[in-house]
Amino acid sequence: MAAGRGTRMGASVPKQFMDLDGKPILQRTIEKFIYADPDVKVITVLPKEYMDTWKEYCTKYNFLTPQMLVEGGITRFHSVKNALAKVPDGAIVAIHDGVRPMISSELIGSMFKKMKGCRALIPILPSVDTLKAVREVKGEDGEVRYETIADTVIDRSTVFRAQTPQMFLSEDIKMAYDQAFDLSFTDDASVAQRKEIPLSYTLGERLNIKITTQDDLEFARALLSLKK
Repeated sequence: MAAGRGTRMGASVPKQFMDLDGKPILQRTIEKFIYADPDVKVITVLPKEYMDTWKEYCTKYNFLTPQMLVEGGITRFHSVKNALAKVPDGAIVAIHDGVRPMISSELIGSMFKKMKGCRALIPILPSVDTLKAVREVKGEDGEVRYETIADTVIDRSTVFRAQTPQMFLSEDIKMAYDQAFDLSFTDDASVAQRKEIPLSYTLGERLNIKITTQDDLEFARALLSLKK
């Protein structure tokens, strides 16, 4: 999934095309799946106006992995639905954010193996921080403040962060995406859950970060530098 415009990054091109240690972020992300399973079939979802840009990047960086390019929709939900139209029945579908290039191929491979025993598999991480229930309030001066939501206690032991890739049987997830869009659909698992597809979970990776801001990009560059 690489159909976003990356406005929060404030760059001249969407973040998936930005350089990360000599390669576009999106290329590094796709390569992790190729390393995990050389036979994987890649469907890359892009903004319509950046289709040719990505082809030029692939030529420039000698990135020759076969890909089916699909145009993104007005939301992530619609982008995923566009891609699923190209997926055959009888497949395992791994839906991943194009700007999560730090995932390990080992996690991807282990998740594919675990899919032999479940219908949907979601990588999660426990929350290590104390959680507070607050609401955002804008004052008359226009400044944003935060105030406590009374009588709300969050049990940290029951709160986990979801990551990608999220894996599904193709028939299940295509059926789930046939339903109408809802604002509560924040990831693919929430779409599947609405159709009562049973979800299984596995521990994700703390370094499987989603590059959203300039700080995230600098962190990813530092990690790659340390690995060298």
